[in-house]
Amino acid sequence: MSTVIKAEGIVTRFGNRVIHDGVNLHVERGEIYGILGESGSGKSVLMKEMIMLLEPSAGKMSVLNQTLNNIGFDEAQALRRKWGVLFQFGALFSPLTVAENIEVQLKEYTDITKKMRNELINSKLNMVGLEPSVGALYPSELSGGMIKRAALARALAMEPELLFLDEPTSGLDPIGARNFDELILELRELLGVTVVIITHDLDSIFNIVDRMSVLADKRVVAEGNIKNVLQSEHPFVEEFFKNKYTQKYM
Repeated sequence: MSTVIKAEGIVTRFGNRVIHDGVNLHVERGEIYGILGESGSGKSVLMKEMIMLLEPSAGKMSVLNQTLNNIGFDEAQALRRKWGVLFQFGALFSPLTVAENIEVQLKEYTDITKKMRNELINSKLNMVGLEPSVGALYPSELSGGMIKRAALARALAMEPELLFLDEPTSGLDPIGARNFDELILELRELLGVTVVIITHDLDSIFNIVDRMSVLADKRVVAEGNIKNVLQSEHPFVEEFFKNKYTQKYM
C-alpha cells in the first residue's frame, strides 16, 4: 500500500480558539479510513483542510503526493478533479435537478458532448442504485436516503481516486444506513477508490472501516484498526466504544 493522505503536526486556530494542536495521521490507498471524535474535535474541519476548503494554521498536509501548503492554482485545480465529496446533508444545489447537479463538474472540467454527459449521469445514478428518472427530480422531491445517493452520484462524476464522506448515514433509518454502508463497500470494490469517512455510526465503524483515527484533546489519541483503537485507555475512546461492541470485538 502507498500513503495517499498524510497530516503532519496540523495546528488549526480560529482566532484564539485552538481546534487542532499537532494532529498526525495517514491514509493508505484503497482503504476505508474513518475519522471519529468528540463533538467540537474538528473532524469536519480536518476534512475541509484535506480538500483545500480550509488551510491549517501550521503543519503539513499532503494529498496524492502533493503538499497542499502554498499549492499553486493550476495544481490545486488538477488535484480537485481527483476527489469527490459528499457533505453531511448532501449539499445538492436546490435550483438544479439531480442530473444537473451531477453535470456541474462534467461541464466545468471536461469538454465532452451533452450526449456523453447524459450517459455518464445515468451511469452514476445506476451506480448508486437510483433510476435514471430520478435525474429529472429536484432535491426537494427526494427522500433523505435518495438525497444521500444523489449527492454520492455527484461525488463520483469525475471518477475520483479519493472519496470524502461527511456523516453519510446521519439521518437515515437503520436499514437505509446499512444499505448505504454496503454501497460504499461495493464502490470501493468496483472503482478501487480510497474512502475517508467522518462518522459516529458504530455499525459503519465496525462493518466497513479498515482503519481509523480518533480525535480528542485537539489531537489524534488513537489510530489503527478497530482492535488497535479498542486498546486505547483514553477516556473518550473508552466511553465511545463501551458496552456491547467492546465485548464483541475484544
